[in-house]
Amino acid sequence: MRKKKVLPIPLDLIEPDASLDDLREAVQQCRGCDIWQRATQAVFGEGAPGAEVMLVGEQPGNREDLEGHPFVGPAGKLLDVALEEAGIDRKHVYVTNVVKHFNSTTRGKLRIHKKPNAEEIAACRPWLEAEISRVGPKVIVCLGATAAQALIARDFRVSRQRGEMMKSPLAPLITATVHPSSILRAADEQSRHAEMRLFVADLKKIARHLPQSALKRN
Repeated sequence: MRKKKVLPIPLDLIEPDASLDDLREAVQQCRGCDIWQRATQAVFGEGAPGAEVMLVGEQPGNREDLEGHPFVGPAGKLLDVALEEAGIDRKHVYVTNVVKHFNSTTRGKLRIHKKPNAEEIAACRPWLEAEISRVGPKVIVCLGATAAQALIARDFRVSRQRGEMMKSPLAPLITATVHPSSILRAADEQSRHAEMRLFVADLKKIARHLPQSALKRN
């Protein structure tokens, strides 16, 4: 009888002294859940190792999956504009996701985003914790409900609690706001502008907790 092949999980791949670059390479071998079977590659976080702010989304999208970099699609471009308006220096921001592979379902030739379940989020958790420990952000910002419920509390409601600054064992401060993709899905142009103003206001509130070095100079 042939032995069933044991696939590598995060705890097999994360070395205690691994750098972010080491982790970025190792995550490509991760088989901790089955999302990798539907994805092109793992998409690890990017940014300065000592970034003051870590932005955490749900998962990479189709564009990110193909290019191998986080937040490079339309939502990422909107995020860049919002950070600029809030006065936060993009060079002092680290961006990543709770889940490192693009979870999708097929509709014809299209791959449609599928929300990761609790088991998939838990399976990927060691990668995110490894990133947090190496970056050491002063503030973690959860973008959207999936990240907020994974890192703050299962009953966290972004619609009611967005922008609240809380203490966390993961970082001195943690907060949550909407995911920029939700702004792109707004019903009309007026709604998009209103949602963008609220998003920038949340980021400005975060900026008040950052050192001057993390802010853009006028």
